[in-house]
Amino acid sequence: MRVGVIGTGRHGSRYANHIFNDIESLELAAISRRSHEVADQGDLWNCSWYRDWRDMVADSQVEAVVAAVPPSMHLDIARVCVEKNKPLLIEKPLAVSTIAAREIVDLFASRKLPLTVGQTLRYNPVIQGLRQRLPSIGLLLGFSANQRLEPSTLAWHEDPDLAGAGVSFHTAVHVFDALRFITGLEVRRVMAVSRKHHSVVLEDLLAVLVEMEDNIVGTVDCSKVGNARSGRFEFVGQKGQLHGEQIYNTLEFVHGTERETLETGSPENTIVPLMEDWAGYLAGEAFNPIPPEEGLAAVKLCEACLESSRTGKWVEMN
Repeated sequence: MRVGVIGTGRHGSRYANHIFNDIESLELAAISRRSHEVADQGDLWNCSWYRDWRDMVADSQVEAVVAAVPPSMHLDIARVCVEKNKPLLIEKPLAVSTIAAREIVDLFASRKLPLTVGQTLRYNPVIQGLRQRLPSIGLLLGFSANQRLEPSTLAWHEDPDLAGAGVSFHTAVHVFDALRFITGLEVRRVMAVSRKHHSVVLEDLLAVLVEMEDNIVGTVDCSKVGNARSGRFEFVGQKGQLHGEQIYNTLEFVHGTERETLETGSPENTIVPLMEDWAGYLAGEAFNPIPPEEGLAAVKLCEACLESSRTGKWVEMN
């Protein structure tokens, strides 16, 4: 399968590198980037290159597309990919609004064309371990989850026309998707507050009270305000607690005051297994690794958090 990558900046170049070096069933056919560096990258990866992504999608040598660009571009890219009948793997968030995300999902469904969302945190070994071991703590009662990062250095993260929103869409989207993946439960309603510390326009700190199915309550907090990282998930059950730190690759079971360290395996690059599964899906040998409906669900939750932070009220999920 010959793949074209739109956006070979910091994150998109990872996709291109892995397609070129690590995924035997995929071939890097072309890349697109507005920067002058695209020509050098094309030489490096021995592929065609384009300044205009539309020309790349139209290239007959490109059979499938990966998009790693600001999410405001996603809807236009989706429309052109559907027009050209090209499968698409699109980085999270799926879109900058529920309306746009739903249009993307419906476009691909109407043509029965493959669409996959790059919610790569699902492939983190700690997230996988939490999902597998969650039944060990018995009836789930509560949780807390966070993803706290350094302030962003990407200029477009400060531009609402490109980013759509701040940490609600670019950080919490990971956490909400992981919670749904780990627990298999849906969020019923959220109450959120947000703050702007370093950012002038978009929120860089979000704190959320979350109510899930089965009367399970918990908290989510995401930020890009301090010079430190964490990605911690804690689940409270009748038989004990399960704690995982996805950035530092630790997992433990807590019973009373005793802590048992659990095996997680070596940290892995999450893009490679996603791309391998995506290749299998495109070849008709596997299921869609992350269906578009999963991306839509995450966008709806992020948008609900923004609405709650504006109104100061609970927002019910439909």
